[in-house]
Amino acid sequence: MVNRDTVPTASAGASTLDPYRRFATALSGLRLPAAFVDLDAIDRNGERLGARAQGVPVRLVTKSIRSVAMLRYLLDRFPYLQGLLCFSPAEAAWLASQGFDDLVIAYPTVEPSEIALVAAAVRGGASITLMVDHVDQLEVIDRCAAAAGTTLPVAIDMDASTSFPGLHFGVYRSPVATAKAALALAAAIARRPHLRLDGVMGYEGQIAGLNDAVPGQAVRNRIIRTLKARSIRDVHRRRGAIVAALTAAGHRLRFVNGGGTGSFESTARDPSVTELAAGSGFYLPGLFDHYAVDLGEPAAGFALPVTRRPAPGIVTCAGGGYPASGPIGPDRLPKPWLPAGTTLIDNEGGGEVQTPVRLATADVLPLGAPVFFRHAKAGELCERFDTLLLVRGDAVVDRVATYRGDGRCFF
Repeated sequence: MVNRDTVPTASAGASTLDPYRRFATALSGLRLPAAFVDLDAIDRNGERLGARAQGVPVRLVTKSIRSVAMLRYLLDRFPYLQGLLCFSPAEAAWLASQGFDDLVIAYPTVEPSEIALVAAAVRGGASITLMVDHVDQLEVIDRCAAAAGTTLPVAIDMDASTSFPGLHFGVYRSPVATAKAALALAAAIARRPHLRLDGVMGYEGQIAGLNDAVPGQAVRNRIIRTLKARSIRDVHRRRGAIVAALTAAGHRLRFVNGGGTGSFESTARDPSVTELAAGSGFYLPGLFDHYAVDLGEPAAGFALPVTRRPAPGIVTCAGGGYPASGPIGPDRLPKPWLPAGTTLIDNEGGGEVQTPVRLATADVLPLGAPVFFRHAKAGELCERFDTLLLVRGDAVVDRVATYRGDGRCFF
């Protein structure tokens, strides 16, 4: 619990503590550790995303939000958001039961029990689209759809990575890289009586999710930006060819989804794309620092209470061991955020039950005072907390459940 009396007073010239005092005041008297969302920053980030989308509709990525209340808040506040991009069939079926509609599942599944949940929801009137990239997936989906007595819409996930000599620039995601491969899969879909082709997705992760303005890495940044520019041309060409080939073959596509928070500018210029996708752009987690494009400002984090002062300039906080998924490295660790300049201790990092940090100023944080962190990824933070505290100004205005707080864990 934060005691208002333990919040340190900013020392002369220490204006960097002003944001710290804002959040410390908001969370005063509340139990820590706690996760929170800055609604003022969320609103500014949302306006920025809308401007960057250049009039192209945006599908909201649930993986990055993981809170029903926050999904509703964003959809209600930003009219350019249309539909949800889900990460699990069970999640999509549950969200449909919560009143959400126009749900696309971004990843293939071959788990019959989860496909059955989607089939039952679709039979009941929900709009849920499954993702496929191989003919073997179709067999499982078709059987489940037949058993439920319904027709399931599916979308083709195209490979949006780029192959350079000696370099695979992108993620290993889909085997569908050409118009020929997409046509073959679409024909296989058409032969299944309980399936219909609904759309195409091509997520260019190497463009949307790779930072390219890291301080002190000028050479790397130039290389990444060059690779991105070449990959953008390649993806636009291949995605356009796939969409044109499917259309010419008589397939009606309801949507063509592309992009992510880090690639709005380039993806919105692709004439074959009918919608973008974003979720992290609202919270702006640590992995979205250092982009050449100004993506916005941090809008979510968590607070840990100081429980020890083991040495001058070092305090130890309760909890904090919340690493993010992906390749193991320092960038997957939580980032100390406020007080400004606070850093992790290299040989300890974020601990399961305690996390020591080094302070950058002479200010002494009393026991019970908060230290604020940002998670490396957006939605994964919600797997650690039951609730999100919603902050506006310097006050908590609401407390809402995460998926975990609703008793839901989809992976």
